[in-house]
Amino acid sequence: MKLVTLRVPASTSNLGSGFDTLGLAVNLYNRVTLRVGNEKGIEDEMIVEAGDHFFKRTKRRSFPFGVWIRGEIPVARGLGASGALRAAVVAGLNALSGEKLSSAEVLELVTDLEGHPDNASPALLGGCTVSGRVGSDVRCLRFAVSPKLKIVTLVPELRVSTEEARRLVPQNFSKADTAHSLNRAALIAVAFASKNYKALRGVFDDRLHQPYREKLVPKLSAVIRAGERAGAIGGFLSGSGSSIICLALENEEAVAKAMQRAWPASEVFVLRADNSGLRILTH
Repeated sequence: MKLVTLRVPASTSNLGSGFDTLGLAVNLYNRVTLRVGNEKGIEDEMIVEAGDHFFKRTKRRSFPFGVWIRGEIPVARGLGASGALRAAVVAGLNALSGEKLSSAEVLELVTDLEGHPDNASPALLGGCTVSGRVGSDVRCLRFAVSPKLKIVTLVPELRVSTEEARRLVPQNFSKADTAHSLNRAALIAVAFASKNYKALRGVFDDRLHQPYREKLVPKLSAVIRAGERAGAIGGFLSGSGSSIICLALENEEAVAKAMQRAWPASEVFVLRADNSGLRILTH
């Protein structure tokens, strides 16, 4: 095999208080092609790192390859662009080398590269994922998401560095804030697992990271309030930002317009969950 093309979805992570744990794949996609040979394609440190990690972990003899990307996932907007790229490179090399790693083993490798599985899991598996390290393994529970749930996504012109956003999050929290975050994360996970999306109303009032990251995304609260007034169930910062998401079961176009009025220098997409995850298109 000399060439493989994969389709990989964007993802949103955290979903409020599910920090580094909850993820949701959405129907924005990149197509990533890997070709064996010395033609370079895109030169990116993440691609080199993913290739080195794959060959080291699988003990396969390395070979030169190039990567080309065509797609829709915006960079540095909290929609899992890095997770999607790393997932595609590892899965593509798995196909090209004939290694036949399982999806769980691919997830392990991508999580090593990402540092956490909240974007890697939905990018690979689709749907809503709850995942984390248990010992040395990555454990992931995945739930399909109804197309009735609309994921209204505001993507500002503003870029946010994940590293800078992480630096703003405190190292320690009060007992009250910790208990509040555990409660909210549990409620959100069970609402998605049971498809009881109405139960998500009022549970995105995160105290773990959003209040601190609002310094980088100053219109966060205003956009969420606008979406909720227009009929959204609730809203949250997508990953570390700058994108902002409101969930809706109805009036999604009104929600989108209200969000964009609150932040005009943006694009707004009415999306649905992607329940397929990464797919190999050609090889």
